[in-house]
Amino acid sequence: MFGTGQRAAAFDVVCLAASLGGVSAYREVLAALPEGFPAAVVLVQHRPVREQDGLVKVLGYRSALPVRLLADEDRLAPGVAHVVPAGRSAVFTPAGDVSLRAVEGHRAADPMFASAAAAFGPRVLAAVLTGRMEDGALGARHIRGAGGRVLAQDAGTAEAFGMPSAAIATGCVDFVLPLPVLAHALVSLVMAPGAAGLMRVSLPPWAAVIPPAVAAREPVAGRTEG
Repeated sequence: MFGTGQRAAAFDVVCLAASLGGVSAYREVLAALPEGFPAAVVLVQHRPVREQDGLVKVLGYRSALPVRLLADEDRLAPGVAHVVPAGRSAVFTPAGDVSLRAVEGHRAADPMFASAAAAFGPRVLAAVLTGRMEDGALGARHIRGAGGRVLAQDAGTAEAFGMPSAAIATGCVDFVLPLPVLAHALVSLVMAPGAAGLMRVSLPPWAAVIPPAVAAREPVAGRTEG
């Protein structure tokens, strides 16, 4: 099981999703994560596929964590920020092994979140940040159905509120937070003893989670949306 040596942390994996405005949001989040952060961080952002992907270099300027571009057959490592390549989504095994899948349109977060939920269950923490459309909403249901936690960026600090709003509408988001607060909340939930349990918010009765058994049967490939 991935992360068996990190059981002092409440979560093994932190999955982040963003689109429009995501570079600035990710820089602020990574600046708040301390050196030695005990969970693996995986970031996906909608962006054009180019011969040279400059996102890793840009995010590395303010990050105390090493920032690496994921490659097929990589393995997640605690204390590392893993960037999913443009036009790809990540699929995980419980051991932390990664395979990359091509996606069409803007559906990179949903399959990544669904795979993380199936692989890590309650040991995954996710956040849906600024972006248009609704990628991440279905994935949020998978994560809550598996016992994980979901945060969303608020409208006041999001350059585009489509993605956070769609996730919030599922009823599966624990907290809606301004970006600076959200960044520090990730640290508290992962590292502060007992914080994850004390801060848990019950789902409303109308919230539609996807149970892990159902998530495991669903395909992880994203559907097309412009």
